[in-house]
Amino acid sequence: MMEVQSIGGASDRVMAALIAGLELEFGRGAGEALAERFLAAEESEFCWEARVEERWIGAYASIDEEDIELDRVAVIGRLDGRWFVAVCIVDGDEVAHGMMGRRTFGCEREAREAFANAR
Repeated sequence: MMEVQSIGGASDRVMAALIAGLELEFGRGAGEALAERFLAAEESEFCWEARVEERWIGAYASIDEEDIELDRVAVIGRLDGRWFVAVCIVDGDEVAHGMMGRRTFGCEREAREAFANAR
């Protein structure tokens, strides 16, 4: 039986596994730096997948993707042991196309306050 868990719910284990795998491949000490670069390159997708709650903010007018209707969605979640709030750009199939901003917080309460005020 397979158990499915969100990235946010398993973020500490996911990061530990990612770092361990990168250290096996590239040597001790390189794993953490490479993991940070990997997360930065795919930041919008990781934040979208790690969300624990979302709230629609409004439509997003895109110049580049005229054929696709995109939305701005505020998300709150936990990734790499820290709470975050972000505004993601997503399509109707719930695929992240980008991110307008992200803030990290030391505790859930601060993140929830920011999430409530995200525009």
